[in-house]
Amino acid sequence: MTDAALESVFSLLRSGAGNLAAYLAAHVLLCLLPAFLVAGAMTALIPKEIITRFLGRDCPKAISYPAAAAGGFLLAVCSCTVIPLFAGIYKKGAGLGPAIAFLFVAPAVNILALVYTGKMLGVDLAIARGVLSVVFGVGIGLLMALIFRGDDVEHDQATTRMFSGQGSMRGSTVSLLSLLVALLIVGTLQLDMLMHAYAQVQIPTTSIHHFQDFLAELVPHDTSKGEEGVTAQGAILIGLLVLIGLAAWRGIECIFERFSAWTWVFVSLVGVTLMFASLQIVPTSKGVTLHFTGKFIGVSIITAALGWVLKTRLASDELRDFLWESWRFVKQIFPLLIIGVFIVGVIRELVQPQWVQSLAGENTVGGNFVGVVFGVFMYFPTLVEVPIAQMFLDLGMHRGPLLAYLLADPELSFQSILITASVIGKKKAWVYVGLVAVFSTLAGMLYGTWIDGSSLWSVTSYLLAVLGGIVAILWVVGRRQVRHSKPNTTSS
Repeated sequence: MTDAALESVFSLLRSGAGNLAAYLAAHVLLCLLPAFLVAGAMTALIPKEIITRFLGRDCPKAISYPAAAAGGFLLAVCSCTVIPLFAGIYKKGAGLGPAIAFLFVAPAVNILALVYTGKMLGVDLAIARGVLSVVFGVGIGLLMALIFRGDDVEHDQATTRMFSGQGSMRGSTVSLLSLLVALLIVGTLQLDMLMHAYAQVQIPTTSIHHFQDFLAELVPHDTSKGEEGVTAQGAILIGLLVLIGLAAWRGIECIFERFSAWTWVFVSLVGVTLMFASLQIVPTSKGVTLHFTGKFIGVSIITAALGWVLKTRLASDELRDFLWESWRFVKQIFPLLIIGVFIVGVIRELVQPQWVQSLAGENTVGGNFVGVVFGVFMYFPTLVEVPIAQMFLDLGMHRGPLLAYLLADPELSFQSILITASVIGKKKAWVYVGLVAVFSTLAGMLYGTWIDGSSLWSVTSYLLAVLGGIVAILWVVGRRQVRHSKPNTTSS
């Protein structure tokens, strides 16, 4: 292999590793880790009947699908965070359709994504993103439930056997879940009261500053390319993540045999790491400044309350099941997430921004499909995808394909596909991928048609026609199911 080839391979590997390091440092602790804990608590502690009451396959569609969409709107989560929550409600007994609707809708319509989209890309694009993601997310969920209705029945029966015999949800469970959701919200929302520093401490040391300079050379920071870089705080957080993993391996893997000291080391490390992640640390040439923000205060209070609930309010079997289910989700999802983020970093190095205008500069079917494909190869978390979309817009991407990219980006990234397949199976996952690609392309076409001058009435008519087609398919299949399920009453 020539020196040029070796340099190219090294550049690709460095891009992948840098993307992974930046992702772990910036997006795992305050969003993904609480999501794993919420999913574990839902699976271990919530009776199946409560989930199926609102999201079950037998729940009226007029209740289950709006409930799934509302859950996505109320939780400010990106795609990496929503997947553990999706896995949790699906394993606990949610119907495939409502669970899929939640998976599709949540990253696009959460408050943070809509406000950020409207601020940087225009209110019209934010409204189109919100409305079309809800409409098509529900449509995709309905079609998935229709296509895999047999598997959905088997899944419902399996969860009934798995979680039978559980009573109503205890007050301690409600407290735990409320605190975990509050932790997720406080850790992810970018409100002024949470970002404001109420106190600060200056530590006179130059080592952090030199360490930050070293990291800047090792992992570049370029917002125009979506390169987030790694701060000194982020590097320390990565080290703490490794320690959490080691403590979990020693303390949670054997938890059904006994609670060990490692179990409590794991719990303590999670709490300390969450509080450290919520600090605002600013290295300077004279030292490092610790800013105690509203986010730090909120996370610290919630973390302390969680520790009290775990220690005093949960029974030992509830605590064991909660920790085990959370760790099981980490083992199932996190390795695939790491692989996917690394691959995206490698591919991103190969994709040239100049391709944008030539491939997606017009509102055509091909241009919108290219926007969808960009969502596969150029995944960015919620706080990064919008500035990247602005870059695409500046490079000449049409606003129609841009919307197609924004809808597909959270759903069809490599890591999302890998993890979704591990939860619902490869066949269902690839059908879901196909439906997302089709509906995201269609959403971009509809919005782009309006941008190009078509009347809102014409675009609405196209949308209603699509919805009418989905409803007609569901009605015909439903009639056939009713006809085949009726007993044969003819006499001989």
